Amino acid sequence: MSFPVLRDFQPGDQPIFRQLNEEWISRYFELEPADLKALDHPEDYILTPGGCILFAELDGEVVGTCALIKMADGCSYELAKMAVAPAAQGQQIGYQLGQAAIQRVRDLRGQRVYLESNAKLAPALALYRKLGFRDLAQPNPSPYARADVQMELLL
Repeated sequence: MSFPVLRDFQPGDQPIFRQLNEEWISRYFELEPADLKALDHPEDYILTPGGCILFAELDGEVVGTCALIKMADGCSYELAKMAVAPAAQGQQIGYQLGQAAIQRVRDLRGQRVYLESNAKLAPALALYRKLGFRDLAQPNPSPYARADVQMELLL
């Protein structure tokens, strides 16, 4: 098994960022306006306000991604738009992306990582728990109709 190379978003990555996420979202749910904002304009919505997008490559091909969106409080980041290509699932790529994202938040002096998910996505929820995330006792309002799980990791 080869290990993925992790890297940051580069110019020209928007189509693969969108494709990887659209693939899983469309399989289980419908794309929502908040999805399109992030997927069509990642520079404006994620990068410029202080977030980042990570990619995992295997043999030169992008097989996974996740984003960190800086939250309004300035010390929290939302882990969002995590996707691994179906052909690359089961190779710990999501876990490695998650670990890299958490380390990036530490490097940015962030204190909390937040995420929203859905109870249908059992493998994703298991991954988040393995990374140390815990369910929020009091859910926050969400722009996503599908978000019925909210978790956080305090650093």
